[in-house]
Amino acid sequence: MRPGLLARAAQSALTAALRVAPVVVVTGARQTGKTTLVRAQPALAQRPYLTLDDLTVRLQAQADPEALVARAPALVIDEVQRAGDLLLAVKRAVDRDRPRRPGRFVLTGSANLLMLRKIGETLAGRAAYVTLRPLTVNELSGAGGTGPWGELLGARFSRWSQVLLDRDAAAADWRQAVRRGGFPVPAHELTSEADRALWFSGYVQTYLERDLPDLRAVADLADFRRLAQAACLRLGALLNQAELGRDVGISQPQVHRFLNVLETSYLALRLPAYAVNRTKRLIKAPKLYWCDTALALALSGETEPRGAHLENLVLGDLLVWSELQLPPAQVLYWRTAEGHEVDFVLESAQRLLPIEVKAAARVVPADARGLEVFLDEYGDRAPGGLLLYAGEEVFALTRRVLAAPWWRVLSAGGQARGRAAPRKR
Repeated sequence: MRPGLLARAAQSALTAALRVAPVVVVTGARQTGKTTLVRAQPALAQRPYLTLDDLTVRLQAQADPEALVARAPALVIDEVQRAGDLLLAVKRAVDRDRPRRPGRFVLTGSANLLMLRKIGETLAGRAAYVTLRPLTVNELSGAGGTGPWGELLGARFSRWSQVLLDRDAAAADWRQAVRRGGFPVPAHELTSEADRALWFSGYVQTYLERDLPDLRAVADLADFRRLAQAACLRLGALLNQAELGRDVGISQPQVHRFLNVLETSYLALRLPAYAVNRTKRLIKAPKLYWCDTALALALSGETEPRGAHLENLVLGDLLVWSELQLPPAQVLYWRTAEGHEVDFVLESAQRLLPIEVKAAARVVPADARGLEVFLDEYGDRAPGGLLLYAGEEVFALTRRVLAAPWWRVLSAGGQARGRAAPRKR
């Protein structure tokens, strides 16, 4: 890693992917640092870097993709979604290799829709995927990782307190962390709120004027922007597309299509429900979250972060960790028709970790009610529950629930565990 660059948890995934697959696809939302991650990789330092943002390169990719692919024995190609036939040329080049050369092509792009549909179909069995999300709180601190979710999943409940107390973490204000977000430029390089607001304004404009036309999925940008704002205002809520459409003044099919576009652009995400049903009737509608808390604030027009933004901050960390595992861990939520709820359920192998998030500086046993009901149902797989809050003390809130400051878990104090091999599609 070059001096001045923040270490990323996904670095280990990229390293592993380059050892295994002939094509490595690095994808994620615009401006999450994909190009920086790739160009900082020592194994890729000497190979040619071509970006389809360059008109000359893009014209060659469109007119003669075979010639572009043959420009060097190994290539990094940025913004690959901007020339559809290029993927077929990459596929043919890979298939001509005997034996196949791991890491021959590294492709980056911002549009999940194109990455999954076109690359998934064209490069099946040839590509490994690395998803780069906005920076975690841990990465922003320079530690290059995530919360110790794997350690908590693997440890006895009686050990959780020590796992967290062993982390070298400093107290922090969750509202400031939410406003900072995780996009590298506003979170790491810009210091004033005014500069960050200007950056996010430009980010949204670029997305509307460039990315959406590339996706060819939105005809009315005004309707789309209203829907995005409404989605940000409903952060952490159960998704009801009909209700959302009525509030915004568009049809339910349009809501469905617009949400798909937001999700395939890695901006919004629908968190699924934990689906194992024993004795409770479970709510199965997804919950709606955003890729980045600062972007959600900018789009919504809200001036003060809410508890849902702290939830979203924790979720971002969970997703980065979960995607580094093999097989990938699942991040879900749990809610019953009676109103008992757990914000997040981390599922890995045969273990469950239920997590509740509170923005209050003080918590009482009643705040752990949802966790206790969950543990009554699934205690054979979940040794305990974790309640994250805005205070400073790690303590046993109940016999089965540990309360801990959010920053004690998300801040510096340990590296994310890398995976042994990349995920293939």
